[in-house]
Amino acid sequence: MLTVDEAFRKFKSRLELNDREQANASARQKEVRDYLDTKFKIDRSFLTGSYARWTKTKPLKDVDIFFVLKSSEDHYRSKSPSVVLTDFHNALAEKYGDKAKKQNRSINVDFGVKADTDDNTDYRVISVDIVPAFDKDDDFEIPDNELGKWIGTNPQTHAAEATAAHQAYSNEWKGLVRMVKYWNNKTKHGEKPVKPSFLIEVMALQCLHGGWGGSFDREIQGFFATLAARIFDEWPDPAGLGPAISNGMDTARKTRARDLLRAAEREATLAIDHVRRGRNGEALRAWRELFGPKFPLS
Repeated sequence: MLTVDEAFRKFKSRLELNDREQANASARQKEVRDYLDTKFKIDRSFLTGSYARWTKTKPLKDVDIFFVLKSSEDHYRSKSPSVVLTDFHNALAEKYGDKAKKQNRSINVDFGVKADTDDNTDYRVISVDIVPAFDKDDDFEIPDNELGKWIGTNPQTHAAEATAAHQAYSNEWKGLVRMVKYWNNKTKHGEKPVKPSFLIEVMALQCLHGGWGGSFDREIQGFFATLAARIFDEWPDPAGLGPAISNGMDTARKTRARDLLRAAEREATLAIDHVRRGRNGEALRAWRELFGPKFPLS
């Protein structure tokens, strides 16, 4: 039987992106890029967000792709963000039909891939989020329909912050973030407790502090506890450009997230107690119940 530490290491590995998934994500990027090149003047496109930061969890969905428009498309910048989002949505709907959905800052395209009961997708991407963008000095501007304006962002700054945090935490930080994001995605929650999931990553920059303690179970227990305690804090954009990442959650949603995070902490505490009492099998089953099918029992 696996020890709890061995199970967590196997769990961490299962949540990491492999070569086949990266190849599929790149192919989807090229597919969408080749099509949008016929509709807009695009300078370049690149995979970004949590995918590029290696904090994306399984099953692989909502992969961010930035489409940086050429200066000849600058007319969009003087218009409401809804204009460029509507034009991108209409163009993508011509190809993908109702699988293209307009969101606040992007267009989501669902490829019809379904995860099985073990959260496997045969190494395929379920969906992508297509983000129109413009260069602005060393940063970018993207549309925000809810705010009604273009906002600044810089994925490279986010990536640098994540890399620094990962190195400061004995290269375990990204694995812990992926685990909690996987918990956050559980279908039994209905709507994600913490939304956007990027907020978990932003909070982890401070909530995972003091260095790696050497024990996955204790780290996860403490992570859930600190997230619950600080969910009502304001969490600014790490790049210092856009609105606070926590702005997307109102008081009711934060209250619900706190309650679910506290419940997760209690489940983690019980799982740890199983080990203390010599019940390794019960501990593994408790962690699987907490996280879902990617957590191994053997």
